[in-house]
Amino acid sequence: MLLGIHLTLLIGPAVPVPAPPGIAEALKSVQVTHADEGRSGFQLVFEMGRGGPTDIVDYPPLLSPLLRPFSRVVLIAHFNLVPHVLMDGIVTTRQVAPGSEPGAATLTLTGEDVSVMMDLEQKRAEHPAQDETLIALKIIASYALYGLVPDVRPPPVVDVPVPIDRVPAQQDTDLEYLKAMAAKHGYAFFIEPGPLPLMNTAYWGPPKRLGIPQPALSVNMGPQTNVETISFQYNALAPTMVMDSVQDADLNVKLPVVTFMGTRPPLAPMPALPFNLPNVKRSLLPDSSGLKITQAYARAQAITDKSLDAVVTATGSLDALRYGGLLKPRGLVGLRGAGFTHDGLYYVKNVSHAISRGGYKQNFTLTREGDGALTPVVRP
Repeated sequence: MLLGIHLTLLIGPAVPVPAPPGIAEALKSVQVTHADEGRSGFQLVFEMGRGGPTDIVDYPPLLSPLLRPFSRVVLIAHFNLVPHVLMDGIVTTRQVAPGSEPGAATLTLTGEDVSVMMDLEQKRAEHPAQDETLIALKIIASYALYGLVPDVRPPPVVDVPVPIDRVPAQQDTDLEYLKAMAAKHGYAFFIEPGPLPLMNTAYWGPPKRLGIPQPALSVNMGPQTNVETISFQYNALAPTMVMDSVQDADLNVKLPVVTFMGTRPPLAPMPALPFNLPNVKRSLLPDSSGLKITQAYARAQAITDKSLDAVVTATGSLDALRYGGLLKPRGLVGLRGAGFTHDGLYYVKNVSHAISRGGYKQNFTLTREGDGALTPVVRP
């Protein structure tokens, strides 16, 4: 029990099982990191000792089949009696530090979420007469062993390839191919643990800018303060508009392609675009040959939308107990007490968890496209 927070560890080479008492008691600290791009990761640190006659061969944890590379790890945090699946991943690295004193040795297991298993084999494959939505569903379904449940959102422009015209070809790992298809539309692909143990949600779609915000982060609000540190950065060079033209592959006519504002649900009343058009970076559309005008606009808008994600960034830390819950990435959260410029809704880009016998800390990064709050009051 960690200050009212109970952590459950499941681990095993195939199907993870509850860690036996010896392993659970040796667990010294846990770190988990979730981000909206790339794979999530974890690190487990165990204390080791060799005090008995049976330990003469080696440290006991090193002899356990549960703590070997490619074991599956599931971490569940029970906060106020509510279970939260923090991580479902695979051990990829093992580090041993023998220590200079008895009982001071440590074993560190580092790993990534189950999407690492989608990045092991580079493939050559064709997907005839299938649009990107169907391809994503098919690839995700092939990893049902890891409890993947697909959550695939069709892109704004669905372009079903005609086999006599083109056939989508894959020459990469399944993970990289899914990410490359997503990037064309400003989408993301990631795997989120849960909602139940041994289940994972495989999300392919736009950043989650809709839904009910999480409980607010409070700054400089006396006893209601739950944020320990926070800082803000406004990057004026981040917004990018596309100004180009393409030779439409079907019409054989040169048509303009211009994107000057974001299309994602707004989080700020003063977005960098279109408010700062005179001083905005202007970009050409890369690899535009052979595109239809709809495809060109989809890729151009993806560039602009993604650039706006990095305009305003807030980084900080909080104590999970004072916050009264767990801040989750890839969703919305309200911020209050920082002044009108920085108050309001934010997208939670990444969250890292640091759990030890001394407490539960979370570090976070929030982003949005501009300044100001859309509402006069931020929900607690």
